[in-house]
Amino acid sequence: MFIQTESTPNPATLKFLPGKPVLGQGTLDMPTREAAAQSPLAEKLFDIANVGGVFFGADFISVTKTDGDWQQMKPAILGAIMEHYMSGAPIVANEAAAPDDDEFFDAADTETVATIKDLIETRVRPAVAGDGGDITFRGFKEGVVFLQMKGACSGCPSSTATLQHGIQNLLKHFVPEVTEVRPV
Repeated sequence: MFIQTESTPNPATLKFLPGKPVLGQGTLDMPTREAAAQSPLAEKLFDIANVGGVFFGADFISVTKTDGDWQQMKPAILGAIMEHYMSGAPIVANEAAAPDDDEFFDAADTETVATIKDLIETRVRPAVAGDGGDITFRGFKEGVVFLQMKGACSGCPSSTATLQHGIQNLLKHFVPEVTEVRPV
């Protein structure tokens, strides 16, 4: 098994591509050891010194460090991922875990929200996934779009610029009702 690694815009996060599916659909953000209890692989990764977060995408695993040097951490992370895939154990212990769907918006804005979600899904999420993270719609109120950054994107130094310049400009261009984009 050959696992590729890619850097991300967040210097504290590295993206690992095992060449096999990670999650069948959706994403899974485990920013704490407690959240990692739902995944045997994430638990193994949190056992490695200085691992501070794990994020699963469709075909990648992003690992965020709290401290330390990637040169020292990378072999242990690669070993844990390889060992897990060789064991045949599931990535997630309970595949039926429902995603967090707490969205808020006024029913009168349903059509606007549908357009916003479509733009995020087709134009924003693929680019963000390429950087080892994910972005999801959380709400829309009085012209403000609320988005949640996950994985490599949460805590990334350039995430504010991505939100305020890239995504905000895109949404304002296509959806005149949008006045601002904020993280949650």
